[in-house]
Amino acid sequence: MADIQSNNEKTSFTLANNFIQNIITEDLKTNKNNGRVHTRFPPEPNGYLHIGHAKAICLDFGLAAQNKGLCNLRFDDTNPSKEETEYVDSILEDIRWLGFDWEDRLYYASDYFGKLYEYAVSLIKTGQAYVCDLSPQQMRQYRGTLTEPGQDSPYRRRTVAENLDLFERMRKGEFAEGARVLRAKIDMSSGNLNMRDPVLYRIIKTQHHRTSDNWCLYPMYDFAHPLSDAIEGITHSICTLEYEDHRPLYDWVLEAVNTACRPQQIEFARLNLTHTVMSKRKLRELVEQGYVDGWDDPRMPTLSGLRRRGYTPEAIRDFCERIGVAKSNSTVDITLLEHCIREDLNIKANRVMAVLRPLKVIIDNYPDGQVEKLAAENNPGNPDMGSRILPFSRELYIEEEDFNENPPKKYFRLTPGQEVRLKHAYIIKCESFVRDEQSGKVVEVHCSYDPQTKSGQETSDRKVKGTIHWVSAAHAKKAEVRLYEYLMLDENAEEEIEENLN
Repeated sequence: MADIQSNNEKTSFTLANNFIQNIITEDLKTNKNNGRVHTRFPPEPNGYLHIGHAKAICLDFGLAAQNKGLCNLRFDDTNPSKEETEYVDSILEDIRWLGFDWEDRLYYASDYFGKLYEYAVSLIKTGQAYVCDLSPQQMRQYRGTLTEPGQDSPYRRRTVAENLDLFERMRKGEFAEGARVLRAKIDMSSGNLNMRDPVLYRIIKTQHHRTSDNWCLYPMYDFAHPLSDAIEGITHSICTLEYEDHRPLYDWVLEAVNTACRPQQIEFARLNLTHTVMSKRKLRELVEQGYVDGWDDPRMPTLSGLRRRGYTPEAIRDFCERIGVAKSNSTVDITLLEHCIREDLNIKANRVMAVLRPLKVIIDNYPDGQVEKLAAENNPGNPDMGSRILPFSRELYIEEEDFNENPPKKYFRLTPGQEVRLKHAYIIKCESFVRDEQSGKVVEVHCSYDPQTKSGQETSDRKVKGTIHWVSAAHAKKAEVRLYEYLMLDENAEEEIEENLN
C-alpha cells in the first residue's frame, strides 16, 4: 500500500508485487544507490495526458512512495516546435487531479540546457561526437538497414577543433535548420540502429515556451533524458517497452559523459486499450483536424476527457491497480475501465430516475389529480446518503424499450396482461395500449395498479420479476442528455484512424 501525499490529504494507491518492485527490493538489499529510491515522471509537453500516462504516473509515484523514496515531475521540453504552455498547465492539473504530488520537485529539461551543452562539448573534445552536414535523407541512406550495416558519414573524420568551431557556430545561430547536426560517434555497423551514430543536437529556430530565443540548438530526447535523470539523482528510470532498444544508447551517454549518478532504465509494457487510440501524436491529429471537440472531448482517452465524461480519479487509480505491471505488451478491454467507474460511483453517487425515450403510461384506476409522495433512498448501498421524495401521479413516463406488445422469451418488463413493479412505487398491470393512427407506433399504455403493493409496505405475497423506472409526467423536468459511444469502431484501430472513427 502506497500513500501518496496530495493537497494535504493522503491518497491510497496499492501496487501489487511486480518485476520492477522485485528489482528495487534487491537493490535495497544490496544497498545499491546507498539505499535510495528516486523515480521521475517525465512527460513531453506536446499534448494532453491520456489513460496510458495514468498507468505510468501511478507506477512512478507509487513505487517511490512504497519504498519511502521520492518522485520528481520533469517536463522533457526539448522540442519547442511541438510544445506549448497549455500542455504544461494541463499536465500539472491532471496529475494533481489524479491524486499525486511532486511537492517541490518540479523540473524541466530546459533547466539543464547549459549543462547539456557543456556535456556535448566534452564529447567532442574526447572524440566521441562530431558535426555532420548530411541531410536527413542522406543520413537515412547512410544508416543502413536491419540486415545491412551503415556507412560512415564523410564528416565523421573532422578534427576536434573543427567540430568545436562548428558546434559553437551552430549555437550562435549561423546555420539554417537542418543544415548541420551533432552526432555521437559510436558504431555504424551496430545491430541496434539506435547506436549507429545517433543525432545528439539539432538546430530549431522556434521560440521555446520557457527559454524564449535564448537557444536555437536543442538536444535530442535520447541525449537529454538520461543526463537529466543523472543530474536529478534518479535511481530507477521507469519507461515503456518502446524504449528498450534505446537503453544501450541511454547507458552509452551516461558512460561517455562519465556522470557520477548512473540511473537504471527499466521498461514495462505500455497500456493498450480497445476501441480507442493511445498515441499522443494521433490524438493530436484528431484534435487539430477537428474530428473531436478538443483534447477534453468526452470520447477521448485523455484524462481531461475522462474527467469531463464523469470518471473519478479513484476509478482510474483502481483501473491502474487492476491491470498490473507486465514485461510484454497486451491489450486491455475498455469494459474493465468502465467496470471500475461503475464500481466507484456505485458507492458514492446519488441515484435519480430519468427517461430518455418517453412512453406515456396512464394508470386508469389511480385517482385523477392525486399526487402521492414516495420515499426513495439516494443510494441503496449507502444508507448514510439519505433519501429523496418522488412525486407519483396517474400519468407517468417509462422508457419505450420497457414495453413490448410481442415480447421475446424471458422479457420481464411491461407487456399486455403482464405485471411489473414501478421502482419505489406500485405493481402495475398492462390492460391496453394506443397506437398512433398514422405511424402505428405505440404512444400510450393503459394500466391498473394494486394499491396494496406500495414499495416497502406490501401486504400481499405477490412478487413480480420485472422492475422498471419511471417519472411523473406532470412533474418531470426536461434535460439535455448526451450519450457517448467508443471513439473507434474497431477494437484495435491504431491504423486507418479516420476510417474507424465512430
